[in-house]
Amino acid sequence: MVRVLITRPRDEALSVARELTARGIDSAVEPLLDIRLRPAAALDLDHVQAVLVTSANGARALAQATDRRDVAVLAVGGATARAAKAKGFTRVESAEGTVATLADAARAKLNPVGDPLLHVSGAAVAGDLAGDLTRAGFAVQRLVLYDAVAASALSPATAEGLSRGAFDAVLLFSPRTATTFVSLVRQAGLETAAAQMEALCLSPAVAAAARDLPWRRVRVARQPSQQALLRLIGNEET
Repeated sequence: MVRVLITRPRDEALSVARELTARGIDSAVEPLLDIRLRPAAALDLDHVQAVLVTSANGARALAQATDRRDVAVLAVGGATARAAKAKGFTRVESAEGTVATLADAARAKLNPVGDPLLHVSGAAVAGDLAGDLTRAGFAVQRLVLYDAVAASALSPATAEGLSRGAFDAVLLFSPRTATTFVSLVRQAGLETAAAQMEALCLSPAVAAAARDLPWRRVRVARQPSQQALLRLIGNEET
């Protein structure tokens, strides 16, 4: 049986693990980022044209910061859109892709001379969403509502599993997670374990961050979505 290591933050990792179990795929959870929501005063969204959300964690943080659920939410992809809808937001659209496609969707759907846009994010962001949209004439405010704190070491169970070749593949969803995994594997002296595994990466940027280990193979999902990434498990799709 294929066994997969899931490196997402805990809530998302457990959701992925349940989906893999339903497919008959064994997995282990090793959260490499710990999501810590920041206390926030209630947001005034009366003059916000739309909220841009680049992760499911951002959707949950937004829900904590406001009781409003009627604001327009433009989500980076399907998983983020589903997280926003699960929190009760009623006007949610998905850009079905990356930060770049989110910027494209905002330019296509929103008015650059209308009310400002609010970008809800963590302290660390990928890409320059606010900069891209500011150059297109939008007023964009970025609001940091959570921190993603990187793990300082692999768990003993994961280190032991890597040392005995227990995993066939590692799921990597972000460049930061990939960089953290590479660093912690090196810290544990387990670089050679990568030679027995595939790195399954959400995007080319994630793959680039993962390549410093001697993987058996690095593979990239056809689209930057969780479902496309999971389709890589146990097949030869590239």
